[in-house]
Amino acid sequence: MSNNETDLTTGFISSSVAILLFGSNYVPLKKYNTGDGMFLQWVLCAAIWSVALVTNLILRCPKFWPFAMVGGCIWATGNIAVVPIIKTIGLGLGLLIWGSFNALIGWASSRFGWFGMDAEEVSKPLLNYFGAGLSVVSAFIFLFIKSEIPNNMCSVDTTPLMAEHVINKTQDPCPGYFWVDKLSTVQSRIVGCSLAVISGILYGSTFVPIIYIKDHGKRNDSIYAGASQYDLDYVFAHSSGIFLTSTVYFLAYCITMKNNPKLHPEAVLPGSRICSCNVECLHI
Repeated sequence: MSNNETDLTTGFISSSVAILLFGSNYVPLKKYNTGDGMFLQWVLCAAIWSVALVTNLILRCPKFWPFAMVGGCIWATGNIAVVPIIKTIGLGLGLLIWGSFNALIGWASSRFGWFGMDAEEVSKPLLNYFGAGLSVVSAFIFLFIKSEIPNNMCSVDTTPLMAEHVINKTQDPCPGYFWVDKLSTVQSRIVGCSLAVISGILYGSTFVPIIYIKDHGKRNDSIYAGASQYDLDYVFAHSSGIFLTSTVYFLAYCITMKNNPKLHPEAVLPGSRICSCNVECLHI
């Protein structure tokens, strides 16, 4: 078997594993209260960085390229919208929408050489464009799929008949809820689909810095000359960008909440499953 055939086989196997992991990593979270998702996203990113650290040590600490962290920043930015997306349009529809736009941005950026990357040549351009066209059509069809999401609006029926009077303290009429729970059905639809599209675009751009470094590493006149062509050598830098960005977002959230963030410890363990998906995707 030639090297090209081996690489193709490895790519398809890795893609299959990544599809399985990415398609199921958020399923356990549906059983737990994740609140507004800010604490959850920080836990996920911390788990990703932990796995990346171990991977980096196994690889004997390859050269760290700071520019690869930009991709992690992009991924973490898209990741903070996951919980609002699930709460507004559901996990299934959310995955379909952000996955479609993820694929389209990834295809277009590599096919046409966006963002300074080398354009990828294909043996059968007509079939390539036809497949991309089907993805575009399906992405817009997904936007019109109706999803049944339980109504989380506060109900007066749940208000206790007698409540203890507390002086100088405002009671939250909807404890455990956050802003997306108070949206109407139409508003939830618009917000959820919009966030899913934005997240998909960001997810599709997350590996651009790594590919840029690899492409320019083949050029002697580039500052990245001699950069590794092995994807896993960039896992730690990419994941460091993820963890750093998520930490900044979480600190900003804590400040906004006046040091009273909504924490949900029960979601920590199931939320940590996502860490393996990021590393597997890099291996593709």
